[in-house]
Amino acid sequence: MGTLLRRKDIPPWVKVPDDLKDPEVLQVKTRLLEAIFGPDGSRIAYFEQVSKAMLELKALESSDLTEVVVYGNYNYKLRTKWMLQSLAEWHRQRQERGMLKLEEAMGCLELSPWMN
Repeated sequence: MGTLLRRKDIPPWVKVPDDLKDPEVLQVKTRLLEAIFGPDGSRIAYFEQVSKAMLELKALESSDLTEVVVYGNYNYKLRTKWMLQSLAEWHRQRQERGMLKLEEAMGCLELSPWMN
């Protein structure tokens, strides 16, 4: 086991040190996490409260990925990991659909004769 988390505001539902052992770790694109957690992570505390887990975000150098470390009870860790993966996929698909609609709209535009 590595070192324990140095976070000072550990939520009351996390049992120290038992729940800090063996965290679940996943990597998510940073832009998707911004969509999930809001600007500057404003919804992280709410997400932690609902999921009964504790999150730690670590930006990976030279990458557009962020490592999400999930601490808590075993079942809560797995549920939180599943929720994050599902939300990230939903946001990814939503952004992809938006780009497809934009491409379709651009293709439907008629160019003026002077633009040809």
